[in-house]
Amino acid sequence: MLVGVKRPNQQWPTESSLAELERLAQTARAEVVATTFQRLESPNPRTFIGSGKVDEVAQLCRSYAADLVIFDDELSPSQTHNIEKALGRRITDRTRLILDIFVQRAQTAYAKTQVKLAQYEYMLPRLTGMWTHLERQRGGTGTRGGAGEREIETDRRVIRNNIAKLKEDLKKIDRQMAVQRSNRGSLVRVSLVGYTNVGKSTLMNLISKSDVFAENKLFATLDTTVRKVVLDNLPFLLSDTVGFIRKLPTQLVESFKSTLDEVREADLLLHVVDISHPNFEEQIAVVRETLREIGAGDKPVFMVFNKVDAFRYKPKEEDDLTPATRENLSLDEIKRSWMAKGDTPCIFISAKERLNIDKLRTDLYGMVREIHAGRYPFNNFLY
Repeated sequence: MLVGVKRPNQQWPTESSLAELERLAQTARAEVVATTFQRLESPNPRTFIGSGKVDEVAQLCRSYAADLVIFDDELSPSQTHNIEKALGRRITDRTRLILDIFVQRAQTAYAKTQVKLAQYEYMLPRLTGMWTHLERQRGGTGTRGGAGEREIETDRRVIRNNIAKLKEDLKKIDRQMAVQRSNRGSLVRVSLVGYTNVGKSTLMNLISKSDVFAENKLFATLDTTVRKVVLDNLPFLLSDTVGFIRKLPTQLVESFKSTLDEVREADLLLHVVDISHPNFEEQIAVVRETLREIGAGDKPVFMVFNKVDAFRYKPKEEDDLTPATRENLSLDEIKRSWMAKGDTPCIFISAKERLNIDKLRTDLYGMVREIHAGRYPFNNFLY
């Protein structure tokens, strides 16, 4: 069961955020049986939602036989404990759900190390709720020794040691990857960025003719893949990166520092957008905000609107005098509005159906050639 809170002046519509949470739950192999939200000025410090809503959620859990309740925001350790006590059900939040998905998706030792670190940092303040037996272990010699440390204190120490070790491991990997990046020679670096599940890996396969894992699921890609691509006479490096999402856990942003270094050190960003998604403009805003947070907000950007084959809209009736909404705009109208802005070059394609791909290659070639000629003026092209 999913639970959200609708606050005044919040950044994202609650309904679309809960719809995304449902997709996250399905990706984590959970079945969603009910969804509810509450309008609040600010979350309740004890139970996040009001006491009346807690009773309503308990009733819904009994009606639908739900054994897990997922909240759309990150809960504090005390809120999780209080809600579990009130509902008698397992409680998780959006952050924990995303971490669980990352655990399932991590393939390489590097990605697994990053995810493990994020998990431990999330768990550390939440250990209290995981233990019901908090008696102290016996300490000292014989039977006269003083009380030892509590089991929870032992676990905190173990987790802190693990966090320290993983951070050291990541530092070594960061150094290795920095050396790898510095050894790539005089090649322009292009990075694919965008919201999760917009078709970055499919586009990567199309441009680089490689075989990167692509699947119609959230966070199918966790490991950064770098390929050397040659368009006509121009070689450059193309990297596929982890997708962004709203309310991205801070632990993951910290842990995936090296992965995001590919974006920070790129010369050009291909911002891939799912034009068929009803909230694609919100997703663009999330990606731009995340790029600013990681220090890549000033990079040159090429907007690639993907999935035009799946785009749908509702034409307005001729006698309907109400203002047109986003769902009434045709693809041509959206194209005209984006191209009229003129500040960012853009193109509309379908990677799956290979629509407008030749034009994408031509435009990309022109941009990369311009960067290459400016950065490496004495470096000849292949021929």
